[in-house]
Amino acid sequence: MAMTMNGEVQLAAPREAVWAKLNDPEVLKVCIPGCEELEKTEDNGFRAVAKMKVGPVSARFKGKVMLSDLDPPNGYKISGEGEGGVAGFAKGGATVALAEKDGGTLLSYNVEAQIGGKLAQLGQRLINGAAKKLADEFFANFAKAVQG
Repeated sequence: MAMTMNGEVQLAAPREAVWAKLNDPEVLKVCIPGCEELEKTEDNGFRAVAKMKVGPVSARFKGKVMLSDLDPPNGYKISGEGEGGVAGFAKGGATVALAEKDGGTLLSYNVEAQIGGKLAQLGQRLINGAAKKLADEFFANFAKAVQG
C-alpha cells in the first residue's frame, strides 16, 4: 500500500539552528515517536529501532535511514526502510525544505511511503490517520527541541 503526505511547520528559530537539529541524532531520537535507538552511521545515515502501534498491530521496527541531496541549510532528502517482523515492512522517503519566514524557519515536507504485511491489511484510512498522528507528534516534539 502506498501513501503520500505533506505539510509545513513554522519554527521560531534561525534556519542554521533548525538544520543543525535535523542532523543531530540525539535530538531526532527524542522527537521520533517510539524511537528506542538511533545511531549515526559513517555513510550519512542512521540505524534505528522504533516501537510502533497502529490499530491492533504493534511492532518493533529495525531499519536504516539515509540522507541524500544534502543542501545545508536548505534541506535534504531522507529515505529509509524498516522491518517489523510479522507486522510487515515500511519503506519510503521524504523531501525536507527549510526557508526563512517571519523571523523564523518554515519547514516543508513531502513524504512518500510504502507498507506491506499485516500493517497493509489494516486499511488506508487507519494507516493514513496513524501516519498523520506520528508526523504531528514528531513536529510538535521537534518544535520544542528547536525552541528549547
